[in-house]
Amino acid sequence: MVIHFSGHGSDQSEIVFQDQSGQAKLVSKEAIVQTMAAASSDIQLVFFNTCYSREQAESVVCHVPAAIGMNTSIGDDAARVFAAQFYSAIGFGLSVKRAFEQGKAALMLEGIPEDKIPELYGGAGVDIDSLILVKPPEQPPTA
Repeated sequence: MVIHFSGHGSDQSEIVFQDQSGQAKLVSKEAIVQTMAAASSDIQLVFFNTCYSREQAESVVCHVPAAIGMNTSIGDDAARVFAAQFYSAIGFGLSVKRAFEQGKAALMLEGIPEDKIPELYGGAGVDIDSLILVKPPEQPPTA
């Protein structure tokens, strides 16, 4: 299972949610980490596609195998291009590490100078080079 946050983050390591009345609500890093700790043990990756989310990603890998966060502010185009290529690579059965590298390469190919902003973190003892989230279907042997 993958948890994906897409939206806004603050430079105080908070994610901006919306409350029931439509107002911005800042959610602390500690609250996010506690939520992931209490969530399903099936979570394999948490993707914080929000500005200033590096600390959330670093902290949450105590409870999940891998996380992606942004080390500063990231533009909408960069966030979209990176995520699209990352998930495309995941869908083709690549490891989290290789998909992450392809997402960064997509930014560079598009001339978007934000390829140093996404950061990938792995939990203790987790080999993110071998962590595969989608197994490609087996191909029948050719005759």
